[in-house]
Amino acid sequence: MNLGELADILPHGGALSDDMQISGLSSDTRQLSDGDLFFALAGAKADGAAFAAEAARQGAAAIVARPGAVDTDIGVPVVEVEDPRRALALTAARLYAGQPATMAAVTGTSGKTSVASFTRQIWQTAGLAAAAIGTTGVVAPGREEYGELTTPDPISLHRLLKELAEAGVTHGAMEASSHGLDQRRLDGVRLAAGGFTNLGRDHMDYHPTVEHYHRAKMRLFDTLLPKGAPAVVFADDAWSEATEKAVRDAGLNLFTVGRKGTFLTLKRVEHERHRQRAEVEHEGVIHEIDLPLAGDFQVSNALVAAGLAIATGLAADKALAALEHLKGASGRLELVGTAENGAQCYVDYSHKPEALENVLLAVRPFTTGRVIVVFGCGGDRDRLKRPIMGEIAGRLADVVIVTDDNPRSEDPAAIRAAIMEAVPTATEIGDRREAIRAAIAMLETGDTLVVAGKGHEVGQEIAGRKHHFSDHEEVRQALKEKGA
Repeated sequence: MNLGELADILPHGGALSDDMQISGLSSDTRQLSDGDLFFALAGAKADGAAFAAEAARQGAAAIVARPGAVDTDIGVPVVEVEDPRRALALTAARLYAGQPATMAAVTGTSGKTSVASFTRQIWQTAGLAAAAIGTTGVVAPGREEYGELTTPDPISLHRLLKELAEAGVTHGAMEASSHGLDQRRLDGVRLAAGGFTNLGRDHMDYHPTVEHYHRAKMRLFDTLLPKGAPAVVFADDAWSEATEKAVRDAGLNLFTVGRKGTFLTLKRVEHERHRQRAEVEHEGVIHEIDLPLAGDFQVSNALVAAGLAIATGLAADKALAALEHLKGASGRLELVGTAENGAQCYVDYSHKPEALENVLLAVRPFTTGRVIVVFGCGGDRDRLKRPIMGEIAGRLADVVIVTDDNPRSEDPAAIRAAIMEAVPTATEIGDRREAIRAAIAMLETGDTLVVAGKGHEVGQEIAGRKHHFSDHEEVRQALKEKGA
């Protein structure tokens, strides 16, 4: 590709040759190849402008940076743009041209992974070649890869979308995190529909207020979706009304789902241990659905997914019938083992206050004994949520074991102490492996264990180093040692 093909994204006023060849893109000098276009992005910990000279020495074809951020005598041409992050995303979309024809993105605090997964499964059940992209990685026909970022960086994302399209994938559902939206990672994705699940307390280390957090998520609707596109909004959340207003103000086609929803109206739900029977009304017709998942929140996620599938062209009866075949996303209230006495052990990704509350409320209806929860909070993140989560655990569980999550660079004991201020009756066991074993050792008939916080993750970050750790593996091993 030459620079002239990017003139609408990277205007250079004729100061640079349109014939300049660009071999690739990079925003990290550690991954830079000769002939790449280097984007100097300002980050939370480092400013890419400080690495511009290094990029030039390593063979960058040119540098893209904010006006005045990089010395124009650096030795290679400098292209100045007001928003380098957006320019990178749009350039990546141009370089890696090709995307699945129908792309949907879902935002919200909790449920994004499940909604993306469910939407893919609904499309797949209807015979469509579909993919899901998000926190748990990439799932597509013949492809399943673990990932760590909710929304990949734009270079990786657009390279992936091109690969999926070339492999025959026609439909894709992806998560849109507040970081991803704010940092322009989804710019350049040709979205056909967007979804909203809920809004709670999260990423307060990044967003100064919850209102700022909400505005970041609304960028999906007011900036990325084309006018008239469908937006599926869960109607029963405290932030639903504000989201619906944002959708209408953006000129989108609003579809609401849930008990207050008008597109898919939840009329009735009967909760059972491994499934829920729901009645959903669509255009005056009642559909009876056996959802093979536990938890009210999973009904909400399933309705948003069905709404996205219907809004992008799938017949309502097919979309709603497909809900009876859904499989939960990895680490989302996932049953990973059963003790000899029948007590069940779940792993869940809930690392936010509302998510922890939802999962503990979800298991209560089918628990005849005690609800036991093992959880902690991550380091270098929102510190104020720690006592909030401690209060929730103490209020909704019968037995609370406070342990380490991902302490990162913080003192693990200090994190646990902050949680236990709100739940002083909890048991403190810092070693997560030992905490899980202690919880399983105390299981009695009728009990339910929830190991919360890490879900699908297979690593634990302590003092800046990541160690292999899987809640799934630890629960199963502890059950095996106990004879289950």
